[in-house]
Amino acid sequence: MIEQDSTELRTDARRNVDRIREAAVEVFREEGFSASLDEVASRAGVSRATIFNRFGGRAGLIDAVIDAVVASELRGIIDDARSASGVKVRIRGYISAIRDIQYRIPAVNDVLLQEFPESGELMALCHRGSRFHDELVAEGCAEGVLSSSFAAKDFHELVLDNAAVLKHRGRPSRPDYDRRTEFVLNGILR
Repeated sequence: MIEQDSTELRTDARRNVDRIREAAVEVFREEGFSASLDEVASRAGVSRATIFNRFGGRAGLIDAVIDAVVASELRGIIDDARSASGVKVRIRGYISAIRDIQYRIPAVNDVLLQEFPESGELMALCHRGSRFHDELVAEGCAEGVLSSSFAAKDFHELVLDNAAVLKHRGRPSRPDYDRRTEFVLNGILR
Protein backbone atom coordinates (compact mmCIF):
# COMPACT_ATOMS: atom_id res chain seq x y z
CA MET A 1 0.00 0.00 0.00
CA ILE A 2 1.31 3.43 -0.92
CA GLU A 3 -0.54 5.41 1.72
CA GLN A 4 1.87 7.56 3.73
CA ASP A 5 1.79 8.15 7.45
CA SER A 6 -0.87 10.83 7.86
CA THR A 7 1.53 13.00 9.91
CA GLU A 8 3.77 13.31 6.83
CA LEU A 9 0.97 14.54 4.56
CA ARG A 10 -0.02 18.11 3.94
CA THR A 11 -3.32 19.11 5.51
CA ASP A 12 -5.21 18.98 2.20
CA ALA A 13 -3.70 15.61 1.30
CA ARG A 14 -4.56 14.22 4.75
CA ARG A 15 -8.12 15.50 4.31
CA ASN A 16 -8.29 13.74 0.91
CA VAL A 17 -7.12 10.46 2.45
CA ASP A 18 -9.76 10.73 5.18
CA ARG A 19 -12.50 11.54 2.64
CA ILE A 20 -11.43 8.61 0.44
CA ARG A 21 -11.55 6.24 3.41
CA GLU A 22 -15.00 7.48 4.46
CA ALA A 23 -16.36 7.23 0.92
CA ALA A 24 -14.84 3.77 0.41
CA VAL A 25 -16.45 2.46 3.59
CA GLU A 26 -19.86 3.73 2.45
CA VAL A 27 -19.58 2.51 -1.13
CA PHE A 28 -18.05 -0.89 -0.27
CA ARG A 29 -20.69 -1.57 2.42
CA GLU A 30 -23.44 -0.71 -0.05
CA GLU A 31 -22.08 -2.35 -3.19
CA GLY A 32 -19.22 -4.66 -2.25
CA PHE A 33 -15.50 -4.41 -2.87
CA SER A 34 -16.00 -4.61 -6.64
CA ALA A 35 -17.83 -1.26 -6.61
CA SER A 36 -16.57 1.39 -8.98
CA LEU A 37 -13.54 3.32 -7.78
CA ASP A 38 -14.99 6.19 -9.80
CA GLU A 39 -17.95 6.14 -7.40
CA VAL A 40 -15.60 6.19 -4.40
CA ALA A 41 -13.68 9.10 -5.93
CA SER A 42 -16.87 10.99 -6.72
CA ARG A 43 -18.21 10.65 -3.18
CA ALA A 44 -14.84 11.67 -1.77
CA GLY A 45 -14.62 14.68 -4.10
CA VAL A 46 -11.28 13.57 -5.53
CA SER A 47 -10.04 12.08 -8.78
CA ARG A 48 -9.61 8.35 -9.31
CA ALA A 49 -5.88 9.06 -9.72
CA THR A 50 -5.78 10.37 -6.14
CA ILE A 51 -7.00 6.98 -4.90
CA PHE A 52 -4.18 5.29 -6.80
CA ASN A 53 -1.63 7.84 -5.59
CA ARG A 54 -2.60 7.44 -1.95
CA PHE A 55 -3.56 3.74 -1.79
CA GLY A 56 -1.94 2.11 -4.81
CA GLY A 57 -5.27 0.91 -6.20
CA ARG A 58 -8.20 -1.24 -5.18
CA ALA A 59 -6.27 -3.78 -3.06
CA GLY A 60 -4.56 -1.06 -1.05
CA LEU A 61 -7.86 0.71 -0.52
CA ILE A 62 -9.54 -2.53 0.56
CA ASP A 63 -6.70 -3.19 3.01
CA ALA A 64 -7.08 0.33 4.40
CA VAL A 65 -10.82 0.08 5.08
CA ILE A 66 -11.67 -3.62 5.41
CA ASP A 67 -11.90 -3.44 9.18
CA ALA A 68 -14.52 -0.69 9.05
CA VAL A 69 -16.38 -2.37 6.18
CA VAL A 70 -16.64 -5.99 7.34
CA ALA A 71 -13.75 -7.38 9.38
CA SER A 72 -14.77 -6.20 12.82
CA GLU A 73 -18.28 -7.61 12.34
CA LEU A 74 -17.01 -10.92 11.00
CA ARG A 75 -14.56 -11.29 13.89
CA GLY A 76 -17.43 -10.49 16.26
CA ILE A 77 -19.57 -13.24 14.72
CA ILE A 78 -16.76 -15.76 15.20
CA ASP A 79 -16.14 -14.59 18.77
CA ASP A 80 -19.86 -14.76 19.60
CA ALA A 81 -20.10 -18.27 18.20
CA ARG A 82 -17.03 -19.38 20.14
CA SER A 83 -18.49 -18.08 23.40
CA ALA A 84 -21.92 -19.74 22.98
CA SER A 85 -22.53 -22.83 25.06
CA GLY A 86 -23.05 -26.05 23.16
CA VAL A 87 -21.89 -26.83 19.65
CA LYS A 88 -25.41 -26.95 18.22
CA VAL A 89 -26.07 -23.44 19.52
CA ARG A 90 -22.68 -22.31 18.13
CA ILE A 91 -23.39 -23.74 14.69
CA ARG A 92 -26.95 -22.39 14.55
CA GLY A 93 -25.87 -18.96 15.77
CA TYR A 94 -22.87 -18.79 13.46
CA ILE A 95 -24.72 -19.83 10.31
CA SER A 96 -27.60 -17.47 11.08
CA ALA A 97 -25.21 -14.57 11.71
CA ILE A 98 -23.09 -15.28 8.62
CA ARG A 99 -26.13 -15.50 6.40
CA ASP A 100 -27.47 -12.29 7.93
CA ILE A 101 -24.28 -10.33 7.27
CA GLN A 102 -24.05 -11.79 3.76
CA TYR A 103 -27.50 -10.39 3.10
CA ARG A 104 -26.83 -6.97 4.63
CA ILE A 105 -23.28 -6.20 3.47
CA PRO A 106 -22.32 -7.23 -0.08
CA ALA A 107 -18.59 -6.87 0.66
CA VAL A 108 -18.81 -9.94 2.91
CA ASN A 109 -19.51 -12.04 -0.16
CA ASP A 110 -16.40 -10.65 -1.84
CA VAL A 111 -14.38 -11.76 1.20
CA LEU A 112 -15.91 -15.23 1.21
CA LEU A 113 -15.46 -15.66 -2.54
CA GLN A 114 -11.87 -14.37 -2.30
CA GLU A 115 -12.62 -11.92 -5.09
CA PHE A 116 -9.50 -9.84 -4.44
CA PRO A 117 -6.65 -12.23 -3.58
CA GLU A 118 -4.14 -9.37 -3.92
CA SER A 119 -5.63 -7.88 -0.73
CA GLY A 120 -3.67 -9.39 2.12
CA GLU A 121 -6.19 -8.22 4.72
CA LEU A 122 -9.11 -9.74 2.81
CA MET A 123 -7.35 -13.06 2.42
CA ALA A 124 -6.32 -13.16 6.09
CA LEU A 125 -9.94 -12.59 7.11
CA CYS A 126 -11.13 -15.30 4.74
CA HIS A 127 -8.58 -17.79 6.11
CA ARG A 128 -9.59 -17.00 9.70
CA GLY A 129 -13.21 -17.80 8.82
CA SER A 130 -12.20 -21.02 7.07
CA ARG A 131 -10.27 -22.21 10.11
CA PHE A 132 -13.31 -21.53 12.27
CA HIS A 133 -15.55 -23.46 9.85
CA ASP A 134 -13.18 -26.41 10.17
CA GLU A 135 -13.32 -26.23 13.99
CA LEU A 136 -17.11 -26.05 14.05
CA VAL A 137 -17.57 -28.98 11.70
CA ALA A 138 -15.06 -31.17 13.56
CA GLU A 139 -16.76 -30.39 16.87
CA GLY A 140 -20.25 -30.83 15.41
CA CYS A 141 -19.40 -34.23 13.93
CA ALA A 142 -17.64 -35.37 17.11
CA GLU A 143 -20.69 -34.50 19.22
CA GLY A 144 -23.19 -35.99 16.75
CA VAL A 145 -24.81 -32.63 16.02
CA LEU A 146 -23.79 -32.91 12.37
CA SER A 147 -23.87 -36.05 10.27
CA SER A 148 -20.52 -37.83 10.28
CA SER A 149 -20.56 -37.54 6.48
CA PHE A 150 -20.86 -33.74 6.68
CA ALA A 151 -17.37 -32.38 5.98
CA ALA A 152 -15.71 -29.02 6.43
CA LYS A 153 -15.76 -28.68 2.63
CA ASP A 154 -19.57 -29.01 2.72
CA PHE A 155 -19.76 -26.19 5.25
CA HIS A 156 -17.48 -23.99 3.13
CA GLU A 157 -19.52 -24.71 0.01
CA LEU A 158 -22.80 -23.81 1.71
CA VAL A 159 -21.36 -20.41 2.59
CA LEU A 160 -19.79 -19.94 -0.86
CA ASP A 161 -22.96 -21.01 -2.68
CA ASN A 162 -24.92 -18.40 -0.77
CA ALA A 163 -22.26 -15.74 -1.46
CA ALA A 164 -22.29 -16.47 -5.19
CA VAL A 165 -26.07 -16.34 -5.42
CA LEU A 166 -26.29 -13.07 -3.50
CA LYS A 167 -23.49 -11.51 -5.52
CA HIS A 168 -24.65 -12.58 -8.97
CA ARG A 169 -28.42 -12.99 -8.68
CA GLY A 170 -29.31 -10.35 -6.11
CA ARG A 171 -31.07 -10.50 -2.81
CA PRO A 172 -34.47 -12.18 -2.41
CA SER A 173 -36.99 -10.70 -0.01
CA ARG A 174 -35.82 -10.90 3.59
CA PRO A 175 -38.66 -13.26 4.68
CA ASP A 176 -37.80 -15.68 1.86
CA TYR A 177 -34.11 -15.48 2.69
CA ASP A 178 -34.72 -16.14 6.41
CA ARG A 179 -37.00 -19.08 5.56
CA ARG A 180 -34.20 -20.57 3.45
CA THR A 181 -31.75 -20.07 6.30
CA GLU A 182 -34.02 -22.25 8.45
CA PHE A 183 -34.09 -24.89 5.67
CA VAL A 184 -30.29 -24.94 5.68
CA LEU A 185 -30.08 -25.20 9.46
CA ASN A 186 -32.77 -27.85 9.73
CA GLY A 187 -31.14 -29.80 6.92
CA ILE A 188 -27.67 -30.07 8.47
CA LEU A 189 -28.36 -30.12 12.21
CA ARG A 190 -29.63 -33.20 13.99
